[in-house]
Amino acid sequence: MLTHALALAGGLTLLVGAAHFLVRGASSLALRLGLSPLVVGLTVVAFGTSAPELVVSVQAALAGAGGIAVGNVVGSNIANIGLILGAAALVRPFLTDASVLRRDLPVLLAATGLGVGILFDRTVGRAEGAVLVVALGAYLAWSVHEARRQSLDRRSEAAEPPATPAGSAWRDAVYVVLGLAGLVVGADLFLSGAVGLAEAAGVPNAVIGLTVVALGTSLPELATSIVAAVRGESEIAVGNVVGSNLFNVLGILGVAALVRPIVAPGLQTVDLLVMTAFAAVLLPMMWSGRRLVRLEAALLAAGYVGYVGFLALAHS
Repeated sequence: MLTHALALAGGLTLLVGAAHFLVRGASSLALRLGLSPLVVGLTVVAFGTSAPELVVSVQAALAGAGGIAVGNVVGSNIANIGLILGAAALVRPFLTDASVLRRDLPVLLAATGLGVGILFDRTVGRAEGAVLVVALGAYLAWSVHEARRQSLDRRSEAAEPPATPAGSAWRDAVYVVLGLAGLVVGADLFLSGAVGLAEAAGVPNAVIGLTVVALGTSLPELATSIVAAVRGESEIAVGNVVGSNLFNVLGILGVAALVRPIVAPGLQTVDLLVMTAFAAVLLPMMWSGRRLVRLEAALLAAGYVGYVGFLALAHS
């Protein structure tokens, strides 16, 4: 018990420290590259914090455990919106960039619909995995192209050139790398401690997999989004969640299926419906005044708690 508790505390400490490095380095790099913090959050930060989900799902696919591979993606996407974005906005309500409403959230809804459609028969073949990966690549190319164009437009309209961050670009890159590495290691420590404590407390394995494992692989997103909210980097907080969910459903599910076709007979329709509902409700919430306020954040968090409670009762 003591070993698990120490792993839990050590992992949490490492997650918070690594998130500070990542947010600081990523926001500085965004300025140097002429990109908005939102785009960096949607790409570098989102993909880096999704590394645990990628490792878990690919390993599960290789082991023939399709249920874990798919459940990890579905559960993480639910946790990202319900718990992580909700917790970040509870810490500090934030404004939403207009491009998120016009481009990224509609793409997330479309990607979620595509993923649910593919998972309807509880299988993901290699051809379907390739479609998902190609869709992710197309979105990334379009997103970066649009961001660069908008950045050039803003520079041409600005009376003064944008400020350059202090220090070197190498330092910022090191911060990003150290932050990403720390998040992966910290999440692994926290996850091992949490699973150990849950097993010692007699929590059923099915509930551990659907909640602790999915939440554990989402811990990098949680730490990064909360730290970004505290620092006032709302674009990174939002971009991290939206980008991570896109990467999960298109990249991770697609790569896992390319490695080995997935069969997930244990996946329930209610899980797919909940994932879709969280993605769908996010657009009208953020559209109202382009702001996610504490009441809306509390509703998201309460929805996640209700879902976890439903899982606990269903598997008790």
